[in-house]
Amino acid sequence: MRKSTSTNAFNEKRISDSCGMVRTLQIVGGRWKPAILYKLNQGTKRYSELKNSIEGISERMLVAQLRELEEDKIIERIVYAEVPPRVEYRLTELGKTMGPMLDAMSDWGDMHWEKTSTPI
Repeated sequence: MRKSTSTNAFNEKRISDSCGMVRTLQIVGGRWKPAILYKLNQGTKRYSELKNSIEGISERMLVAQLRELEEDKIIERIVYAEVPPRVEYRLTELGKTMGPMLDAMSDWGDMHWEKTSTPI
C-alpha cells in the first residue's frame, strides 16, 4: 500500500488517465485475473467452480480479484436467496467486449511461448 498523495501514485494515475493500454493492463493484469476472465469467458460459473478450476489460487486471492473485477464493472456477482446460498459470477456486457482481446493475447502467448518464457 502507498499513500494516494505520493509521487508514485500521482505518476500512476497520470499515465493510466492518458494511456488506454495502461488502463487495460491495470484491469486485466496480474497473476490470477487472466485465468478468472478466461473461465468466465466460457460462461457463468459458481464460486466453487472458479476456485476448483484455477489451480493454486487461494480463497483470499480469488475473492480479492473477483471484487476488483466487479468494481471495474467487468464481472457481476449474482447472489441467489437459497439455503445454502448460491453465488455465481459472469461477465458483464462490458466484460464480454474483452473476449477478442483476451483470445488474441492468449494466441500471442501460445505462438511465442518458447521465445519469451524463462525457466522458473
